[in-house]
Amino acid sequence: MEVKVAVFGYLRFPPGSIDSVRPHLMTFVEATREHDGCIAYDVAEDLADPGLIRFSELWPSEESLDAHLVAPHIAPWREAAKKLGLQERVFTAYTTNSSRDV
Repeated sequence: MEVKVAVFGYLRFPPGSIDSVRPHLMTFVEATREHDGCIAYDVAEDLADPGLIRFSELWPSEESLDAHLVAPHIAPWREAAKKLGLQERVFTAYTTNSSRDV
């Protein structure tokens, strides 16, 4: 499947809330991977910056990304993140025209 859109971003939580964030995040990520048509949806805690969670996403089209952003599992995740102290949310989507192995 050809990648048309790449998304990179992060969420910042208070470091002490990460243990509470993880189960909600895993539910959200599993639902995204299962239902939203992504090529890849990867999430990782930044070991050098406690409380920072990085996202990298690959989508086959802008339409598939747009559908993900209104999927039924988005609202519960966003509500949980807010209650758990979400401090910052930064995401940028890039369209791709070509690729090369490096």
